[in-house]
Amino acid sequence: MSRLRGPAVAWVFLAFALAYFFSALVRAITATLSPLLSQEFQLQAADLGLLAGGYFMGFAAMQLPLGAWLDRHGPRRVILAFLGVAVVACAAFALARSFSGLFIARVLSGVGLAACLMAPLTGFRRWLDAPTQLRANSWMLMTGSMGMVAATLPVQWLLPLIGWRTLFWLLAALLLLAMAVLVWRVPRWEVAPADSAQPVRYRDVWRHPYFRRLTPLGFFNYGGMVAIQTLWVVPWMTRVAGTDATAAAAALFGINLAMLLTFWSWGLLTPRLARRGIHADRLMTWGTPLSLLALAVIVAVGPQAGAGAAWLWGLFCVSSTFLSLAQPAVGLAFPAEQAGRALSAYNLVIFAGVFAVQWGIGLGIDALRALGADMAQAFRGALAVLLLCNVGAYLYYLRGGHNPQQP
Repeated sequence: MSRLRGPAVAWVFLAFALAYFFSALVRAITATLSPLLSQEFQLQAADLGLLAGGYFMGFAAMQLPLGAWLDRHGPRRVILAFLGVAVVACAAFALARSFSGLFIARVLSGVGLAACLMAPLTGFRRWLDAPTQLRANSWMLMTGSMGMVAATLPVQWLLPLIGWRTLFWLLAALLLLAMAVLVWRVPRWEVAPADSAQPVRYRDVWRHPYFRRLTPLGFFNYGGMVAIQTLWVVPWMTRVAGTDATAAAAALFGINLAMLLTFWSWGLLTPRLARRGIHADRLMTWGTPLSLLALAVIVAVGPQAGAGAAWLWGLFCVSSTFLSLAQPAVGLAFPAEQAGRALSAYNLVIFAGVFAVQWGIGLGIDALRALGADMAQAFRGALAVLLLCNVGAYLYYLRGGHNPQQP
């Protein structure tokens, strides 16, 4: 398949970016809605964690078939089919009258939005050269951060005006708009005979030493960051730091804005660093300890940080973006015709981790509360367990082999 050149690159990127923007908004909106949904549906911490994690459960369940479909049918056809499910899911969430209805709709949302990042990354692997892939990957994540920014204060401002149910009807309409832009601008997939004849072998992906080396980091460290960013920051700010819902939404807005700027910077820097021989492995080795230190300080300080906890959470999330470099590194470690499977398999690792950590933190909080801990102690204890898992994953990463595509 020929490389894209000039304006075609920008148009394809923007078409995918629009869909990923709304995908990230839907993914992150649970954090902003958590106080409202907890009150309306009488949700406990474990219920809230399960509801937010339901998105990632549906998302993770689709990653393996998604990878095969992307390699076989191409990004355009696959993402359009999935987004149709996402439109139905938003409508179902708007109509839900019970926790079970909300949960089913969130699982369907995860299914329908499962291709919004993997589809463009699969296309970029064939359509763009390696330095441009690194930049496009980082800027696609930047677009996701824009969606998460939109899920904070803008949503908080809209809720009194239109309510959360009308908001989800609006999201369904915007996803339909994104589908129309994809039809307009994304090229069809040209399947070579060698590609169609090649069997789908996820076994080879899972056995790849570099893939195995990155698996714990993706599950605990990066998955844990996404779990916290998309849910637990707001409950921590309201129940541990003692802020109100508006201040917590403002804190999340600032965190997501910092993430946006960080991914924009990665898009500028990674091609230049790669030309100097500074690749993803070295950057992840240097950067991951910063996120471990930030999480350790958050656990140690607890409620004493007050409103300053937002700055600590921002440092944790920003320093965790070093691990976003693992996704393009995994894609480059495999042949182009296997990129969909490799990228989707690693995405499965990440979002299985998000689901496990989101629900696990909620279960841990409720368990510690049942044992007599106060709210702050329960939150700190649950996050301390995550910190230990993150440290173990980083030590395992340090023992592994290097990416064969990097010196």
